[in-house]
Amino acid sequence: MPLPLLWLGAAAVSAFAVKSAADDRKAQQKQRSRYRKVQSLMDLERHESPIAIYPSDYFSTEQRVKPAVGSIVCCGIGGVLDHTGIWVDDDTIIELDGEGLIKPISVKRFTKERSGKHIFIACDSNATPLACASAADKAIAQIFQARKYHVLDNNCHRFIWQCLGGEHEKVITFKDLNLCMAKKFNRKIYWDLCDC
Repeated sequence: MPLPLLWLGAAAVSAFAVKSAADDRKAQQKQRSRYRKVQSLMDLERHESPIAIYPSDYFSTEQRVKPAVGSIVCCGIGGVLDHTGIWVDDDTIIELDGEGLIKPISVKRFTKERSGKHIFIACDSNATPLACASAADKAIAQIFQARKYHVLDNNCHRFIWQCLGGEHEKVITFKDLNLCMAKKFNRKIYWDLCDC
């Protein structure tokens, strides 16, 4: 008899945690709409993260954004990781795949073999994509080149950061990439749904 009670308790705690996270996300969206100016890093409180809204297939994001050439995009992998790429035109994203090949793929293919259902774009607080046309040019110049892929030392996030001009910083995780992008663009980052 105690085992079913434990399951019920665990389910209740999980439901409360999910509701709390959804409420936090809604509060972040409301706070965002209050700002009239773009939030630079100087606007942050001392211990506030420069990543305002992470991409999530589980919690709704109200903002939908059209990508610009050089926009940084991502989708989910397994509900835990994120895969990044660079938007280069109406239906093309350049990525570094898990085999080490830099290749152009369609929007549909970007999410096809991954668990994420949506593509998200890194934006500022006014829903303007953080885009860099020269990063798109660098990515295009590397199409069909192969790299020695490594999940920590040479992954998709590091490829994106190198295209953005950050050759020497060690970018391992999605969070590392976000922190570097926040500094480069001097913006608080919001991951908004791609309107594509």
